[in-house]
Amino acid sequence: VYGSVATPFRPENRPSTLPPDHTHKWTVMVKGVRDGDVTHFIKKVQFKLHETYVNPVRTIENPPFEVSETGWGEFEIQIKIYFVPEANEKPCSLFHFLTLHPYGPDAEEWRASFRPVYSFSYDELIFPEPTEAMFNILTSKGSVLLPNNKGSELDPFSREVEQQELDKLALKIAEVQKLLKDKREAIEEREAQIKALKEERAKKEAEKAAQNPE
Repeated sequence: VYGSVATPFRPENRPSTLPPDHTHKWTVMVKGVRDGDVTHFIKKVQFKLHETYVNPVRTIENPPFEVSETGWGEFEIQIKIYFVPEANEKPCSLFHFLTLHPYGPDAEEWRASFRPVYSFSYDELIFPEPTEAMFNILTSKGSVLLPNNKGSELDPFSREVEQQELDKLALKIAEVQKLLKDKREAIEEREAQIKALKEERAKKEAEKAAQNPE
């Protein structure tokens, strides 16, 4: 799981030492589902922030793998995950767009209440041909599989949610397939009409030619 949580400063609680244009405190992180331990296969995580930050490339070698800052703008953060030496794998790069502001129909209400904005993604790391040492680590040091039931806003991913998303995807695929089928049938019908008109025209021209031989 990787993503961010951003909380706007209330005017009465805003630290006086902050730059005047900083409106939010935010944290970007990489963690296991339900905060499961991932240190048995992740050695360190590197976060590349916007270049306007001091030391924009931050490397975190111990959990929690996260970086906290303050700011006012949204931007893309490059996340690079380094695996333990036993893995003998290249680092894995991810990209996360730091979201400070709420979106959607409840955005104004959310903004007025100074509620945190959560933006997280779930991804699966696959090691198709792990070393023997890495295989032993992955199979003996605890599970990072999706739990069955939905969690909190900070960690909503589960098999239940995954199935809901798959069901939504299947429904949309069915809708698109029906739309394509309807369009295909409409095109075939139009082509048949054009063919019939051409044949009728050719027939009339042939009859006219037969009635008026040169």
